[in-house]
Amino acid sequence: MLQGLIQIALTLIIVVAIAPVFGNYMAQVYMGEPTILDPAIKPVEKIIYTASNIRYSDSMTGWQYARSLLYSNIAMGLFVFLIFILQGWLPFNATGLGAPTWDTALHTTISFLTNTDQQHYSGETTFTYLSQLTLGFLMFTSAATGLAVGIAFIRGLTGRPLGNFYIDLIQSITRILLPIALIIGLLLLISGVPETLGSPAVATTLEGSTQVIARGPVAHFESIKQLGENGGGFFAINSAHPFENPSPFTNLLETLAMVSIPAALIHTYGIFANNKKQGWLIFWMVFGIYVVLIIITAIGEYQGNPLINNLLGYIQPNLEGKEVRFGWAETALWAVTTTGTMCGAVNGMHDSLMPPGGFATLFNLFMQIVWGGQGTGTAYLFVYLILSVFLTGLMVGRTPEFLGRKIEKREIVLASVVLLIHPIAVLIPGAITLAFTNSLSGISNPGFHGISQVMYEYASAAANNGSGFEGLADSQPAPTGLWWNLSTSFSMLLGRYVPIIALLLLADSMTNKQPVPETTGTLRTDSILFTSVTAGVILILGALTFFPVLALGPIAEGYEISSGKFEPTPITAPTTPLATPTPSP
Repeated sequence: MLQGLIQIALTLIIVVAIAPVFGNYMAQVYMGEPTILDPAIKPVEKIIYTASNIRYSDSMTGWQYARSLLYSNIAMGLFVFLIFILQGWLPFNATGLGAPTWDTALHTTISFLTNTDQQHYSGETTFTYLSQLTLGFLMFTSAATGLAVGIAFIRGLTGRPLGNFYIDLIQSITRILLPIALIIGLLLLISGVPETLGSPAVATTLEGSTQVIARGPVAHFESIKQLGENGGGFFAINSAHPFENPSPFTNLLETLAMVSIPAALIHTYGIFANNKKQGWLIFWMVFGIYVVLIIITAIGEYQGNPLINNLLGYIQPNLEGKEVRFGWAETALWAVTTTGTMCGAVNGMHDSLMPPGGFATLFNLFMQIVWGGQGTGTAYLFVYLILSVFLTGLMVGRTPEFLGRKIEKREIVLASVVLLIHPIAVLIPGAITLAFTNSLSGISNPGFHGISQVMYEYASAAANNGSGFEGLADSQPAPTGLWWNLSTSFSMLLGRYVPIIALLLLADSMTNKQPVPETTGTLRTDSILFTSVTAGVILILGALTFFPVLALGPIAEGYEISSGKFEPTPITAPTTPLATPTPSP
């Protein structure tokens, strides 16, 4: 146990150490200040701006920023969808794969376009190397899109022009994502992660049989997958695969990559607002919730299943669904981090987490602020700050103000849209699926755990996370697979673009307001008291919206297991003969 706690503590200490340094660097990038990369990057950016006819000085309104984002995303989505449909005739097809079904291609395109990377397929047996490389392209652009929105929102809150979407997109790639992804990719390559366009390797086993080992251009894919909070795996089992995450060192590196940008963006906000104290207070608030969720998950995994412990006569940590090279501690830390940052990569199977782990991961997907998605998660966090200012203003009888600007009806309406779209995208399709379990859901675990499986899938889609409890027939033919592909695509699109548009309009509204002089009666937002009120608002709103799901899912499952009345799903013989499996290439 001590070793596991040391691993978790070491990771948390590194996060606290690198966040302000990285936050200062991103502030320099987005404020147009000189950086260490200028000599190498500026000539490249100049060529891109000239070729694209982008004028650096042009700043956009909220609607212009949103339209530019939507147009570019539509164009990229169409391009990638065509690559998928035509992959059988395109090069870099070492395994001779044909095109996936249209709904799988559509779902995957939307999934990676929205930074969700939810996968209803096995990468090594569905997509060619060219298609996987194309997914890597979307990993950069979707992460950069989120960063652009996040920084535009911070500019608006602090009274600055929103900026130019295309410049923010390009600089997010050239100055932040690409340089760091190159370093991480090289470290992964040195650590044994493959990077090749060669055919799958063929090996002879000890029994004399032939084994085909899938491989491919994995190292660069894995680096931007983690750094950009994408999460989509090159292989079916994601970062539990030894070619994606071979050692404790790579596990630490990939964990830090997930959390580095969203944690640092809070410090970037403090610099933009000329109030580093508030940035630190918000950072510690989120960090505190993060640590509590890690403790809840880690205790649940260390204590294991009480039914098994009763049979053994001693405590056996829950190792089901885990890689032995990581164990219970690093799996618990990763599970909370990947759902908190909206990355969605997994180094163990979330379906096998004990109920406390299921509670923590679902809580993260519902709240979206610990640490939140790439850029947009930071914006969601400040939406909660705006609502906290509004509520405290009502309590003391003053017009609410945030950073010297009044919070009025328009801002509250837009903030409400941002927060209400998520439960709509989760609860409505989830309720429909649970109402037709036989024909739509394909749940493998009836009962409380089955509810968690279904709601997790939609929460993951709407939060643009992409991880899954699994245990669902989402990769099967129609009607079940078709339903999952189309319904989660709806949740992904709704959960991505409606909040983004509302955030940009909210930022535009704030930047056009005249600042109000500070008086002795002005509510200070850089105090421990206000930060505590904000934490309470976050927890109360989350409990009111999603507590019934948590109560019927992991909480009820935890009580069921602890009571000793848990009955596993019986295994029955198939009613039809099983087809002879076809060996994968």
